[in-house]
Amino acid sequence: MEKYIDIIKNAYSGYWNYLKHELISINHWDNYFYGLIVISLVVWLLEIFFPWRKDQAVFRKDFWLDTFYMFFNFFLLNLIVLIALSNTAEAIFNDVLKTVGLSLSSFQLVDSNNLPTWLGLFIFFVVNDFVQWNTHRLLHRVPFLWNFHKVHHSVKEMGFAAHLRYHWMEPVVYNSLRYIPLAIIGGFNAQDVAIVHFFNIAIGHLNHANLGWNYGIFKYIFNNPKMHIWHHAKELPKHAKYGVNYGLTLSIWDYLFKTSHVPYDGRDIELGFNGDEDFPKDFMNQELYPLNKK
Repeated sequence: MEKYIDIIKNAYSGYWNYLKHELISINHWDNYFYGLIVISLVVWLLEIFFPWRKDQAVFRKDFWLDTFYMFFNFFLLNLIVLIALSNTAEAIFNDVLKTVGLSLSSFQLVDSNNLPTWLGLFIFFVVNDFVQWNTHRLLHRVPFLWNFHKVHHSVKEMGFAAHLRYHWMEPVVYNSLRYIPLAIIGGFNAQDVAIVHFFNIAIGHLNHANLGWNYGIFKYIFNNPKMHIWHHAKELPKHAKYGVNYGLTLSIWDYLFKTSHVPYDGRDIELGFNGDEDFPKDFMNQELYPLNKK
């Protein structure tokens, strides 16, 4: 137990030092803090100059709430929960494997050190996205998890910052299952993974932005605003009561597994979920909602 307590302490101090470095140092391209700000500003400007819903205000409904969520979830949540949890879970997982004579590398199907960097990152990106797609489906199909995911679906007007409106429990679920792609392919440093991370953030922001884009033929590969708006539709098709268009960065999984649904231009459809009129409107009560839900 003492070992795990030390891991948690080191995780907190290490992440705190990392966060200070991110805020102060701007001379490295993989700076997550300023990277998020730059991506957010670029996508917001695209919304302003090329709005899909032209009557939607620049500072749309819940703009500031979503902006708070964006920075809280991306940085403070990591400091409070995820870093310590992830490091401890990884240590426990490795200790359990050792008891049966295995290690994380035992599950590794591909060693990135034996591949060109671009190919290794591509494999990591695809496997990671597939795991996230399946995790997203779980958030919709398991009632207990759906109560947490309702926070994200409480968005009533779409904008880029809605991308990172989610309950703190969601990344706990995502990060726990993310060990799968890390086990299958490993050997990357933080700077390598930053390329994938920034790309995913950009696509995620665009998916939620007030933009009427679908990328033409590439819509069958990449998730896009015209597709993702239907994922947030309040009225779901009868054949898909749990949801549609689960893709995060890639849309290909929805087309392959028949969960895609773009019946017509969804620019003006109502967003949310059944009963969302009674869902809390402020941050604290949204965070507490799943704990109070019987």
